[in-house]
Amino acid sequence: MTSVVTPETRFVRSGDVDIAYQVVGDGERDIVVGIGWVSHLELLWELPETVHFLRRLQTCGRLILHDARGTGLSDRPARPATIDDLAEDLVAVLDAVGSERAVILGWVDKAAGAIALAARHPERVEALVLGEALATTVARDDHSEGLDSAVIENLAAAVEQGSWGTGALLPAIAPSVAGDPRIAAWWRRWERMSATPNMAAGMLRTLLDLDVRALLPAVTAPTLVLHRSENMLVPSAAVRRLAHDLPDGRLVELPGSDLAAFFGDTDALLDEVEEFLTGTRTGADADRAVLTMLVTDVVGSTALAAELGDHQWNELLDFHHREVRAALARHGGTEIDTAGDGFLAVFALPSRALACAREARDRLAAGGLTIRAGLHCAEVVHRGAGVRGVGVHVAARVAASAGPGEIRATGTVADLVAGARAEFGDLGTATLSGVPGLWRLTRLGDARGDA
Repeated sequence: MTSVVTPETRFVRSGDVDIAYQVVGDGERDIVVGIGWVSHLELLWELPETVHFLRRLQTCGRLILHDARGTGLSDRPARPATIDDLAEDLVAVLDAVGSERAVILGWVDKAAGAIALAARHPERVEALVLGEALATTVARDDHSEGLDSAVIENLAAAVEQGSWGTGALLPAIAPSVAGDPRIAAWWRRWERMSATPNMAAGMLRTLLDLDVRALLPAVTAPTLVLHRSENMLVPSAAVRRLAHDLPDGRLVELPGSDLAAFFGDTDALLDEVEEFLTGTRTGADADRAVLTMLVTDVVGSTALAAELGDHQWNELLDFHHREVRAALARHGGTEIDTAGDGFLAVFALPSRALACAREARDRLAAGGLTIRAGLHCAEVVHRGAGVRGVGVHVAARVAASAGPGEIRATGTVADLVAGARAEFGDLGTATLSGVPGLWRLTRLGDARGDA
């Protein structure tokens, strides 16, 4: 596992292109998320900041994430996508997940596809949330609010001439985190995995012709337009003009300079989204609690699924889910999330989490299924049905470090379980991917294969 629980990525055909998508959680509304410029679905779950953004957004409804054509895990056709392509790709994803009507969140260039969908398929759109969006990217004779075309050309040239994948663009896109080496390292991978330099530059140049002004009168869905006022790449006047020209547009300007939605003061931004969609904002009232997080993962699941075939694998997965949920019920655990073959659960007491992990492991092993597990105890924010905080990521990284049949825990858990400390074997200190600092790790002494 590379993060808390990485959702399963699936594909749907849109015309002659495969579009990658994920479905996360459930709720009373569907929220389709379109990330600006380039993206990579699975890397989103490797950074605590991006996971926090998505988990907070998930409290408003079921998330439907996708990589737009030309980027990430979706097909990369020879030509960059048009706004019509983006709109039809959204329809294909909605159909694939059985969503008749959804909130469409589009950031930067992906806002154009959201607008096109709302104009041409109004029955599919409940509301729009647009971030750093423009009706026309470059200023024109009849529309002075926009960028100078030289800004786009210079950025595209920099991408083509060696800056792509180096992190050189991060100070312009997310200045608030540009000095953080952990985020900078992730950003370099994000660029390299999301697109080639040629494709990234091509997508930038499509912005030179982007113009959705003719579509705006047909957008009847209520629309929230968000803008960070110190953003140096997107002119405030252009965002204000878009909000004004939308029939039911509402502009909210926030402090901040980051173009990327998931950096900077994301809670302030998501407070606005939550209030727009639900009529309330619970951000200031989020409950904090000290909880023990348990993360489990089936060992060798991909190879096992290929060996067994779909029918047998699904039967085994059903068995896995039944046993883990039964163990959670017996030991007072609360299921937070599951995706594919992994579980995230929380407990009030670390001793109960350990007992649950041991029971689930042993019962699954008796049925021919091997899991690994990781535990950590920390203060987290408990919002609605979800939890968030660095502690969740620590538990996931600990689970990822465990071997087949192993139950690993941080030293925090071992120290808190009174009378059971002798059961733990000390593994020393280690770094955990994406989490600052050194962490003392321990191993429950009766794990299969332990000395």
